[in-house]
Amino acid sequence: MQQQDEVAARVRQVIDAAGVSAREFARRIVIDPSKLSRSLNGTRRFTAAELARIADIGAVDVGWLLGSASGAAAGTDTAGRTASGAAAAPSPVRSPSAPRPPVPSPEGGRPLQIVRETVRLIAERGFHAVRVADIAAACHTSTAAIHYHFPGRDELLEAAVRWCMDEDTRRRADATAGTRHAGDELRLLIELQTPRTEQRRRQWCVWLDLWAEAARSTTVGRLHVEYYRQWRGTVADVIRRGVEQGVFRPVDADGAALALTALIDGLASQVLATEPGGQDDGVPGTGAQAMHDTLIAHVDACLTAPTAD
Repeated sequence: MQQQDEVAARVRQVIDAAGVSAREFARRIVIDPSKLSRSLNGTRRFTAAELARIADIGAVDVGWLLGSASGAAAGTDTAGRTASGAAAAPSPVRSPSAPRPPVPSPEGGRPLQIVRETVRLIAERGFHAVRVADIAAACHTSTAAIHYHFPGRDELLEAAVRWCMDEDTRRRADATAGTRHAGDELRLLIELQTPRTEQRRRQWCVWLDLWAEAARSTTVGRLHVEYYRQWRGTVADVIRRGVEQGVFRPVDADGAALALTALIDGLASQVLATEPGGQDDGVPGTGAQAMHDTLIAHVDACLTAPTAD
């Protein structure tokens, strides 16, 4: 119980350093706010996958969150104070401008490394073709070490889903930060969802696998519903703001968001069925550029307000 309280205290430090509310932080790490609240109050344990996401979002070491000697700030207690009682600076939190190591350290970032390698292998081979031994080899560790952090494939899949959700949410937030024109923001969101780069194509390959698992797994299905509620809400908010700005027609924002996100998913699945790289492969209208053009045409035809002559 003491260690659980210490972890909660360190997570609170990360939230304070982020300068956001607990609810906003819960959104960033893709966890239900009530779960975060219970974990902070000591009535629920943080999972390894959640701690990995907290460490990544907060730019801290997982070992520090867990209170390891190598990661903890020397001479501080669980409230982040020195022995003299003065508030200690959150030294484990890296500056946003500080370079990040390409691979997390084995002590502090092993869960995150495992999740990232799992996602990469799923994109390359498909979830059911990925063995725990493959993940262990990619992480240069043993299968026992993998099972220490994630007891089974279900836990690995859940962590992979959450990491993909978090990365997708983070990329959207970074790309649209400071964008005031709703029309520009919606086009940026469409660009991010078009698998025209190898990285986006890999991400979409993972999503296709996760969709299939969502039909069979209650946990993944619940995460799937949670993610799409957030994604459609983001699109609806942009459309709603565009209506207020006079950029978009006075449409039902929620209905328009549902139609647009469904169109994105349907077109993306067709693009992924083409040759790697998203070329049309002789079938007109199935490449990434065609998908992008179709989505923009849909926005122009169904959403964009007509300009005055």
